[in-house]
Amino acid sequence: MRYQSQRIAQIPPYMFAEFKKKKLMMQKAGVDVIDLGIGDPDLPTPKHIRDKLIEEMAYPENFKYPSFIGCFEFRQAVADFYKQQFNVDLDPETEVLALIGSKEGLAHLVPSVIDPGEIVLAPDPGYPPYRMAVSLAGGQLFTMPLLKENNFEPEFQNIPENIANEAKLMFLNYPGNPTSATVDIDFFQRAVSFAEKNKIVIAHDAAYNMVTFDDYRAPSILQAEGAKETAVEFGSLSKTYSMTGWRIGYVVGNKEVIKALSVYKSNTDTGQFTPIQKAAAHALKSSQDCVKASNDIYAGRMKAMTDALASIGVNTAPARGTFFIWAPVPRGYTSAEFANTVLEKTGVIITPGHAFGTAGEGYFRISLSVPTDRLTEAINRMKKELTIITN
Repeated sequence: MRYQSQRIAQIPPYMFAEFKKKKLMMQKAGVDVIDLGIGDPDLPTPKHIRDKLIEEMAYPENFKYPSFIGCFEFRQAVADFYKQQFNVDLDPETEVLALIGSKEGLAHLVPSVIDPGEIVLAPDPGYPPYRMAVSLAGGQLFTMPLLKENNFEPEFQNIPENIANEAKLMFLNYPGNPTSATVDIDFFQRAVSFAEKNKIVIAHDAAYNMVTFDDYRAPSILQAEGAKETAVEFGSLSKTYSMTGWRIGYVVGNKEVIKALSVYKSNTDTGQFTPIQKAAAHALKSSQDCVKASNDIYAGRMKAMTDALASIGVNTAPARGTFFIWAPVPRGYTSAEFANTVLEKTGVIITPGHAFGTAGEGYFRISLSVPTDRLTEAINRMKKELTIITN
C-alpha cells in the first residue's frame, strides 16, 4: 500500500529539520552545540506587544473563528504602516490579506496563480520553500542565478525569451536570504518592467525589510511605478519584532492576485487567532524604537562575526540588511565539507550554501540570531580551532 503521493515522495526533508536532528544527536553525545544555522531571533518580543496580546485575551469575542482574510484592525494597520514607511497607498479591503506567517502565504500563492506544468522563476540561491511550493503545485521551476559580481541580483536579460514568455510567477527576496543582498528602487523598477512585458506575477518576499543597518532603508517593490499591476509583497512580523512563533504576516499589492490567494486560503485555513492579529496591529502602529534597538544589537554582532571570520582568512563585508552573513568557503573545501569541519572542530552549526540551491555552492551562511554571549563563544572557538584549516 502506498501512503504518500509521488509528489510528496519527491520532496527532500526540510533542510532545517535535518539540522535539528543532527544537533539533538550531538547534544545527547555531550557536545555543547551552538546553532548559527536557523534564523530564529533570540531577542524577546517587545513587552508592549506581549501586553497587548494579554489584553486582547480578556475579550470572549476574540476566541471565535477568525476571518480568513484577517481582522480589519490588522489590515488597516498594515495599510497605515505602508503609507508611513514607504508612502504607498493600500486599500485594506482589497489590497491587504492577513497570513499565518509569510511562509504559508508564499507556499499557497503558487497553486493560486499557476496551473500544473506552468513555469515559475525563482532565485538561486534562495529560500528553499520557493522550490518546494513549485514542486507541490506541479509547476516547472526555472532558477535565476544570483552572482556576487551582480550584487546577487538576477539578470533578467539572460532569461531565455521562451521561458520569459511562458513564465507565470517570479519570486524575489530583498533584503535577501541567504545572500543578505540589498537593492534600491531602480532594481525593483527593472523587475516590474520585465514582469509587465512578459505578463508575470511578482511575489516579493520582504520578510527582512525592517532588519537594516546604518543609513540603509529597504524599499518596497510597491514603490516602483506600475508595481500594483503585477506585484504582491509578502511581509512578516517574525524578524522585525521577534515574533516567529506567533505566525503572523501579510501580503499586499495587486488585488486580483490577493483575491486568488484569499479564495485558496478560505478553503484551506480559518485565519490566525484574533488576539495575535490585534497585538500585531498594535506593533505596527506603535513606536518603532524597539526595532532600532534590535537592529543595533544585530549590527554589533555582525561586526564582531565578520571580524572573527577575517581573522581565520574568510573575508566578507558586513551586510546592510538581514541578520545573516553570506561568506565564501575557504579554498579546498566544498560548502558541505567546510560546514562539517566547523561542526566537528568547534561544535558550531553553520549552513552550507548548496542547501539554498546549486548557485549557493562555494558559500556558507551564518545566522546572528543567538544570544550575544553564545555568539562570542562561537567566535572564540572558531578563532582557536579554525586558523590552521583555512590557511
